[in-house]
Amino acid sequence: MVDPDCLFCKIVKGEVPADIVRETERTLAFRDINPQAPTHVLVIPREHHRDAVAAAIADNGLLDEIVREAHQVAEAEGIAETGYRIVLNTGPGAGQTVFHLHAHVLGGRGLNWPPG
Repeated sequence: MVDPDCLFCKIVKGEVPADIVRETERTLAFRDINPQAPTHVLVIPREHHRDAVAAAIADNGLLDEIVREAHQVAEAEGIAETGYRIVLNTGPGAGQTVFHLHAHVLGGRGLNWPPG
């Protein structure tokens, strides 16, 4: 499943460059081009799902793998012990601008609550 107009699908296919930090058979992790924290990495599935809900409906374990990979990124970036945030935006009202499931891994500074 690939959307030929999707920016993240183009990154997966190597058509658009990205600063890749981790890869698995099903996921890709790369640095956000507009970081909101010292560590800001996106973890995406290689297959196209519009958002977390679409992946959950598919019920194929993909969300579990994305969260595991987010933790692996946090460990590799040295933020796992101090804490990090995993953000899944769903829909434009929540700030989703690329409609391909992606988890933001944020850390390396204090993250206030509530977010936003």
